[in-house]
Amino acid sequence: MPLTLSPHFSSEPSSQCDSVWRGATLVTMRDWKYNLIENGAIAVSGGQILWIGPDADCPDYPHAIEHEFDGGIITPGLVDCHTHLVFGGNRSAEFEQRLNGVSYAEIAAAGGGILSTVNATRAASEDELLAQALFRLQPLLAEGITCVEIKSGYGLSVESEIKMLRVIRRLGHMLPVEVKSTCLAAHALPPEFKDRPDDYIQLICDTLLPAIAQENLADAVDAFCEHLAFSPEQVDRVFNAAKSLGLPVKLHAEQLSSLHGSALAARHHALSADHLEYATEDDAKAMAAGGTVAVLLPGAYYLLRETQCPPVEHFRTHGVPMALASDANPGTSPALSLRLMLNMGCTLFRLTPEEALAGVTCHGARALGLQDSHGTLEAGKVADFIHWPLSRPAELVYWLGGQLPCTVIFRGHLRGEVRL
Repeated sequence: MPLTLSPHFSSEPSSQCDSVWRGATLVTMRDWKYNLIENGAIAVSGGQILWIGPDADCPDYPHAIEHEFDGGIITPGLVDCHTHLVFGGNRSAEFEQRLNGVSYAEIAAAGGGILSTVNATRAASEDELLAQALFRLQPLLAEGITCVEIKSGYGLSVESEIKMLRVIRRLGHMLPVEVKSTCLAAHALPPEFKDRPDDYIQLICDTLLPAIAQENLADAVDAFCEHLAFSPEQVDRVFNAAKSLGLPVKLHAEQLSSLHGSALAARHHALSADHLEYATEDDAKAMAAGGTVAVLLPGAYYLLRETQCPPVEHFRTHGVPMALASDANPGTSPALSLRLMLNMGCTLFRLTPEEALAGVTCHGARALGLQDSHGTLEAGKVADFIHWPLSRPAELVYWLGGQLPCTVIFRGHLRGEVRL
């Protein structure tokens, strides 16, 4: 697909301008497209984009700090809209066991699998969980992520889920990155509720969700709708409880089988339905009607050696926005590179580079309910953007692995190298 240029767009000039950034091609990502502005300029005021357009048309801001790049491209800040970065321990030993021929059932019978992460998470203090999460978040931030969603879901008790959510909030207060917190208590059945899934769902609805709403610990509520997790009926109860508390919802759906959880999510106008390998065209139609984003997670698809791809063509046909995310988690996607997911989204799921970049900018923002403030370069939006010394946007997808040099501007200021 050829690169296209967009006309400039701006708000009314104002004398209150902090900085002007120029000397690069702007990859605005308006309307889900590159929409380039060659030799562009961005004026910033109070952490927001004040004006954007061709440098030749930029108003004179006499008191603004000037930043001049020597070519390259500027993209919106990257959005990782689906991660599980807070958890205790890791499962690298199990990864090695599986590659040496030990079955997942044997690992689980010996106390491994998700319950090993649950036990490690429950045993860890808030400070221990924070230190481990900081270690995992550092490489993501170095790649240009300016907004990240982090889920709970490895505590599976009121006390431990709240502990995880408090850690997520602490990360957002400590670091120069927008952190959105999601409660995923309906992730798996805790051992103390063996054979009593409805009782656990009742605990989530009656006790946990009101507690996190009162403490403002979550920005959304998620659930895992699968045969090995929770039924559509149980998820429906969680969603109704969340909505009664004013919390938007998201859903892990159609990863391993087709339960039409994505259509259920769409009926609740969920922000997103995620994974979606087994989604149908009817699911895609429902998501389009419900305004629900499809979040594709190639890391888990790759590590689990799946063979059924998400129905990308159905999403295209029906205009469902497709986001990409790392799904960073200890079991199925220990991924610490969102940019690698760009390449995997194209090579494994056959996205175009333009679709992939939209997946970690405008559509990633939409999957978090942030489409009015993040994800594109437009006047009035948050001034989160990245300069890359690259010739074209497709290079972000093309280079496989490694860390590309970049300059990250977060809320209008140079973020610099993040050292934790």
